[in-house]
Amino acid sequence: MFAARRTFTSALPALRGQPLRSFHASAPAFVKVGDAIPDVELMENSPGNKVSVAKELKGKALIIGVPAAFSPACSETHIPGYINFKGLKEQAGDVFVVSVNDPFVMKAWGQSLDPSSASGIRFLADPKAEFTNALDLAFDGTAIFGQPRSKRYALVVEDGKVKEAHVEPDNTGMSVSLVDKVLGGK
Repeated sequence: MFAARRTFTSALPALRGQPLRSFHASAPAFVKVGDAIPDVELMENSPGNKVSVAKELKGKALIIGVPAAFSPACSETHIPGYINFKGLKEQAGDVFVVSVNDPFVMKAWGQSLDPSSASGIRFLADPKAEFTNALDLAFDGTAIFGQPRSKRYALVVEDGKVKEAHVEPDNTGMSVSLVDKVLGGK
């Protein structure tokens, strides 16, 4: 009993500033079709370069969420699939990759995957998981990543609203958010 209390109370400082969720027997109510993209500032390349995806959305867009920059699945399969997709801009519109990382890591990761930036994909940092939490797409990744992280997802957006939500049921897998599942094979 006392060990459990110590474990719980020692976790409290790590939870400060995080929204508390109560127990629900039903499935989580994460982002769904028809929801507006939240107006939350993200960072691009440096802490001083703030970006609100919601304010930039005009017409078609694609927001891809990943658990961690430089992680094997994200770097070897998930994001390269989008980078190498022929006609990405024409089919998807503006494309953003968002991760709960700092802006310097996201900049370096983007440059390592797409050195010439030919794909037009923008890599955005969500260091405090504010955007991720607003979409209700966070999961407890502390065992692997040291902090809460984003589920793997792809949101097809039109005029600022979610048209399709491809959220991985196990948070990090790649069964529904790969480019061929979201945009079709080409």
